[in-house]
Amino acid sequence: MSWQAIVQGLVLIAMLAVAVPPLGKYMAAVYGVRADGSAPGDRFFGPVERFIYRLCRIDHKREQRWNVYALSLVAFSVMSVLFLYALLRLQGSLFFNPTDRQSVSPMGSFNAAISFVTNTNWQWFSGEAAISHLSQMIGFTVQNFVSAAAGMAVVVGLIRGITRKRSRTIGNFWVDLTRTVVRILLPLALVFTVVLISQGAVQNLHGNTTATTIDKTTQVTTQAIPGGPFASQEAIKELGTNGGGPYNANSAHPFENPNPVTNILEIFSLLLIPLSLVSMFGRLVGDRRQARILLAVMVGILMVFTVFTMLAEQNGNPKLTTAGVDQSISTTQSGGNMEGKELRFGAAGCGLFAAPTTGTSTGAVNCMHDSFTPLGGMAPMMHMMLGEISPGGVGVGLVGVLIMALLAVFIAGLMVGRTPEYLGKKIQAAEMKLVAIYILAMPFAMKPFAAASAVLKSANTYQSGPHGLSEILYNFASTANNNGSAFAYQGTGTQWYTTTQGLSMLMGRFLTIIPALAIGGALVRKPKVPATVGTMPTHTALFGFLVAGVAIIVAGLTFFPALALGPILEHFSL
Repeated sequence: MSWQAIVQGLVLIAMLAVAVPPLGKYMAAVYGVRADGSAPGDRFFGPVERFIYRLCRIDHKREQRWNVYALSLVAFSVMSVLFLYALLRLQGSLFFNPTDRQSVSPMGSFNAAISFVTNTNWQWFSGEAAISHLSQMIGFTVQNFVSAAAGMAVVVGLIRGITRKRSRTIGNFWVDLTRTVVRILLPLALVFTVVLISQGAVQNLHGNTTATTIDKTTQVTTQAIPGGPFASQEAIKELGTNGGGPYNANSAHPFENPNPVTNILEIFSLLLIPLSLVSMFGRLVGDRRQARILLAVMVGILMVFTVFTMLAEQNGNPKLTTAGVDQSISTTQSGGNMEGKELRFGAAGCGLFAAPTTGTSTGAVNCMHDSFTPLGGMAPMMHMMLGEISPGGVGVGLVGVLIMALLAVFIAGLMVGRTPEYLGKKIQAAEMKLVAIYILAMPFAMKPFAAASAVLKSANTYQSGPHGLSEILYNFASTANNNGSAFAYQGTGTQWYTTTQGLSMLMGRFLTIIPALAIGGALVRKPKVPATVGTMPTHTALFGFLVAGVAIIVAGLTFFPALALGPILEHFSL
């Protein structure tokens, strides 16, 4: 690995170390609300929020039980899907369509609406060729904000369930949604949009700009360059761990990700809020040691996958080496496996992006994952199969880690013969049943569809052999985890895939969110029990290793047989 790649990694770590603690403190103040009901920025944000409450007839002082909170989230999501579906179906007849984009097909609209509402942002289409400016702005970009905010609201509800005692409510979904968008996501996105524009990202309301090429050897001497409100979408795409890009090449496109500086900034932005939520958790529960150990688990797993992916791609393809191809690093080449890579970033820079984007539920890419080496492609696939907990998407990543922590204390309690406790709350049969539902939901949303796609001839649009199986596994792991990245060779624009992947996205989103809120509702009613000498401390390195081990074992038992027939077999066949 080159020294430049190492420096990029160190710069990224330093930026996060500086930014995460203050943002976590700010978010804790936003969601924690002081005794007098005030929160940071009330003078500026308060009137905006009160206007929204009046407009939507929201009683912001009234809190909800977990089931009402969940019902509000589901109702909001259903209405969002219907609105976005109608917008895509009608976009050909609506305004702000300077390049005359036609209406999207019924099945395509179904898939795209579910994709953006569930924070997956899976795109079977090319954004610059299929979607109008209006659909990009009030459809996709709006969902980038509110779907991310909904995920953050869920983790806040779960945290309230842990911190409150003998209560019945976990907050108000509409208030949490509004505060997240107005006080956190919009200000951050505004700043990041300005930075991207300053570096050359496209932000306008134009149609195509005709450019004259310098290549005079062909009859085609002009090129149509798509324009649109893309820098603003790129900002919330990363900050909200969404991932869907207005250009088909996503963050490999120079109009979305112009240079190495923006490349590091985009990785930074997609990790910023998920890590800051962990810092927020420590402040809300009143014990920052709890946050530090969970943060260590997240960062430790993330770093392992990042280094592994970077090395796998930097080492290149052994078949090319035996054929006499030089894949080493030199002053004239970046070396490694450069198939599907951007020359601006190189193989190691691609690996540095790939691990965070699959460790979160972002799915943005600055290179083509289908062109990875077998082990390089297996790493981001396994990262998703862990449940995207390192650090996971905004809100849902911390939810996943807390679920693993509850499972870890339950296993530890069984080993020593004590009722397990987490942060003063007893973890009993009711909570563990919900934990089991949460853990089984993602494999249930992935494996049956992947198996059917491998067997049914009508779904046979993939390569044969282990790489074909890897493509199927990756794509359904992406939709079931609401990630959105892809092994792109596989043809997914068919009716089979738009339907099954749409269902997979719905199941991966709501079959995990609802049990998480139910756990919060179960815990919020319980009293807090004082710690005794028999209470397992949950802020130690031992507990951190237990949480990480539980996550790895659960994923390994679930997915290793499939991986053995896919990327592992492909690696040994080289």
